[in-house]
Amino acid sequence: MKRHAIGAPGPGHRREEPGHPPLPARFEQWFAARGWTPRPHQLALMDLARQGKSVLLIAPTGAGKTLAGFLPSLAELSALKERRGRLHTLYISPLKALAVDVKRNLETPVAEMGLGVAIETRTGDTPANRRQRQRREPPDILMTTPEQLALLLSYPDAAEMFGGLACVVLDELHALANSKRGDLLSLDLARLSRLAPGLRRVGLSATVAEPEELRRYLMPQPAGGEALSEIVVAPPGARPEIGILVPAGPEDGSDGQDRIPWSGHSARHALPLVYDAIRKNRTTLVFVNTRSQAEFAFQELWRLNEDGLAIALHHGSLAPEQRRKVEAAMAAGSLRAVVCTSTLDLGIDWGEVDLVVCLGAPKGASRLAQRIGRANHRLDEPSRALLVPANRFEVLECEAARVATIEGAQDGRIRREGALDVLAQHVLGRACSEPFDPAELYGEVREAAPYRHLSRKDFDDVVAFVATGGYALRTYDRYARLRPNAPMTGDMRLRPASPRVVQQYRMNVGTIVEAPMMKVRLIRQGRRPRSAYGGHVLGEVEEYFVDQLVQGDTFLFAGHLLRFEGLGETEALVTRAEGGDPMIPSYYGGKFPLSTFLAGRVRHMLAHREEQKYLPAQVKEWLRMQEWRSLLPKEGELLVETFPRGDRFYLVCYPFEGRLAHQTLGMLLTRRLDREGARPMGFIASEYALAIWSLRDVGLMAERGALPLSRLLDEDMLGDDLESWLAESNLLKRTFRDCAIIAGLIERRYPGQEKTGRQVTFSSDLIYNVLREHEPDHILLRATWNDAAAGLLDVARVGDMLRRIRGKIVLKRLDRVSPLAVPVLLDIGKERVDGEASEALLHEAADKLIEEATRLV
Repeated sequence: MKRHAIGAPGPGHRREEPGHPPLPARFEQWFAARGWTPRPHQLALMDLARQGKSVLLIAPTGAGKTLAGFLPSLAELSALKERRGRLHTLYISPLKALAVDVKRNLETPVAEMGLGVAIETRTGDTPANRRQRQRREPPDILMTTPEQLALLLSYPDAAEMFGGLACVVLDELHALANSKRGDLLSLDLARLSRLAPGLRRVGLSATVAEPEELRRYLMPQPAGGEALSEIVVAPPGARPEIGILVPAGPEDGSDGQDRIPWSGHSARHALPLVYDAIRKNRTTLVFVNTRSQAEFAFQELWRLNEDGLAIALHHGSLAPEQRRKVEAAMAAGSLRAVVCTSTLDLGIDWGEVDLVVCLGAPKGASRLAQRIGRANHRLDEPSRALLVPANRFEVLECEAARVATIEGAQDGRIRREGALDVLAQHVLGRACSEPFDPAELYGEVREAAPYRHLSRKDFDDVVAFVATGGYALRTYDRYARLRPNAPMTGDMRLRPASPRVVQQYRMNVGTIVEAPMMKVRLIRQGRRPRSAYGGHVLGEVEEYFVDQLVQGDTFLFAGHLLRFEGLGETEALVTRAEGGDPMIPSYYGGKFPLSTFLAGRVRHMLAHREEQKYLPAQVKEWLRMQEWRSLLPKEGELLVETFPRGDRFYLVCYPFEGRLAHQTLGMLLTRRLDREGARPMGFIASEYALAIWSLRDVGLMAERGALPLSRLLDEDMLGDDLESWLAESNLLKRTFRDCAIIAGLIERRYPGQEKTGRQVTFSSDLIYNVLREHEPDHILLRATWNDAAAGLLDVARVGDMLRRIRGKIVLKRLDRVSPLAVPVLLDIGKERVDGEASEALLHEAADKLIEEATRLV
């Protein structure tokens, strides 16, 4: 496998061979008319396409990587005497908005060169009549998503539609590869290669820590064979300009009394400064990490918007029409700012965005690089960004991310094996397209990178589950979804058991399982809820949130202050409100986990004072107070602090491994403490710390040898302790529900109806209990455990942490709360767990720490 470092001097430099014109004359003229010169990596992809080779292009934002991916296809199509009437190039995007944006950008050169190339999009927002027509009369280039590709491959005419496919372009490949969406996409790529044997694959990515891993996903390497794709690496662009926006307190030499909050996630304190930055720039993207934070920030910015600036809101729960309006306004340059979530993280090409603001810590260096890349889109000019930490720990995280991004360092990619529930969905989709022979399908599935090590037994178990439901469910007709095609003639290929199976598959395809959602319909004041109530849909909120509302409650959604009026059929009916104390809808699974890479950088910063030189004076003082009252952990150590507070004793440790890992650690530690007689009452986990409160002093027990911390924090807690806790918890039930939906065992949508969240949960709980009792090795229970271990529990990360701290646990017994412990204790009341601490008392303790440190240091 060759790796081409385009633009770099020396032996890795790839040059065009003489005698091969880099671009057709029409394309050369188009570049010249714009005053451009084709970039070396664009020419390299043209050359590799002539050789029929697949390629992974790694290029920074603004380097024209999307155009590079399409240039070979446009050149091939322009050379045709007449339109083929068959699909030539398939473009796969992780976001619907990105597919629409790339289509718009690609239409410009096509129109200006008069190529006559037909380009269309196909997403969940595409009208049904157009989707049907696209199968009969496909365009030359189709822009779509992984879910729509799976749907297209489930039709009997898939071979006809994709048989002449020449190229598939996979944009922002890093965002797809390491997920269940990536598993499904890899299986569909294997299918496409069988339907179109000469198919080229082009992967595009701007942020890749491990290119070899991504290359193996793009084109799996056969056992003992050579790599099937090339890597082209474009030179990096200008280094971004990244600042951290914090209020200037007295420690920073300011006359004001503003301080960075000890805890919290809203960043309310900094929003006036964010608004001021919006005023000073032409167009600003304000990224937040959750949809609820987007609603809050948008409302606060509008409250500050005395200048009447055009500020919009964009997140995945808004109605498609609302999102399209915002995207069109951004493309037209008529907005000054957009408050947005990850829906606009990837690849949207708005060249006039001159500032990106990240409200809250980015949680990952690669994610920060992606978001910063949305600004400027000019390779030779630096992108500008402001990071806005919501609390003091987030200042450390923002600084670590800032330095990493400037250095070009990125988060590593976790290797994953293909999910079995995704494989089950794919098996059913293959049957919907045409009857299949399991032996042949097994060979095809193993050509997908995440499934290259799949055993034949696991594959057969998956097929048996799809066909009958498995041993424990095979007596129920409703779970029989496959049957032999024509057993009387000896044709034992498997096909769907009925047309209804096919219909249900197509209505439920995909791997994104959101919590049950309910549409929010805005109606006129005074209109009584009934079946025909008019109004228009603003978007969707989760069903559980609506369950909490009573008539008259107010909440923020879609940029409006709304009053809940009641339920109409399956929708929440609302009117505009003018006051009250509004709630903000929260969304299950909306928070990003702190990346392992960034967590390591924060630990390193705490251990080395020279790494703290660029931190604000307020944060430096906070860390110095910690050294004075307790200590800052050295790299590799785990600091465990214990102290009394009221009639309770607190244990606080600082693993810096992210909320998921800390929650798992908290669950396991409280079980052990209970067994040892410490009488734990509860715990709270943040991204950075874990706090447990008990009726007995764990620090004293450890100091006297009654409960050594090395025994308390031993790796063996991931054995029996974890299994027994999981057996008692509902966590696996919730995870099983998602796996059962993806695998098609439980359908959210039926022809003509949709199940409520309660119906889905009731069905999945019943099946879960049956399988646990009668078939504990069922393929879905295995998939459930794998998901829980990797996602909700972060077991591997907890295990790595326990190994890292073995023999390096430092205990500090204190007589009062330490500065580092204040933020996590402030979170106790906000999380509504047993043993609420008084926020006022903790703030008072924090202020006393400041006064005492100032007097004594």
